[in-house]
Amino acid sequence: MYESLLNFPGGLLAEFERLQQELQQEFANPGRPGSIRALASGAFPALNVGSSPSAIEIYAFAPGLDASKLDVQIDHGLLSISGERESALPQDNGTLSTYANERFAGPFKRTVSLPGDADPEKVQAHYRNGVLHITVARQESAQPKRIDIQ
Repeated sequence: MYESLLNFPGGLLAEFERLQQELQQEFANPGRPGSIRALASGAFPALNVGSSPSAIEIYAFAPGLDASKLDVQIDHGLLSISGERESALPQDNGTLSTYANERFAGPFKRTVSLPGDADPEKVQAHYRNGVLHITVARQESAQPKRIDIQ
């Protein structure tokens, strides 16, 4: 009665793996955060966002990308990082059997909400060793100022 379950081409485990991959692709939303300030599981690239009195610092961990294919934009207080990561798997001609594929591949876009005092005219971005570092300066009018007492 259960012999038909054992006669899948490639085996039963390969069929389960294929089904799991299909479900992950269907229900996962890689590269998109759950909200502007929260990280969805599996979002690419992973971000660290912090601030100092003079700037907002964003680190996007995106190894293996071509810096010329990354796009960084600021629009209405939102910083967007987008691009595409190509698959490292060889082209499938019907004979490729993948046992694990945990590296994200495909188009991505991450968006970060910037504070109101961010200065969109003073932004620097550098990509080195797989890390995109973006510095957004704070407006000078928002900087703490020391008042001299006379």
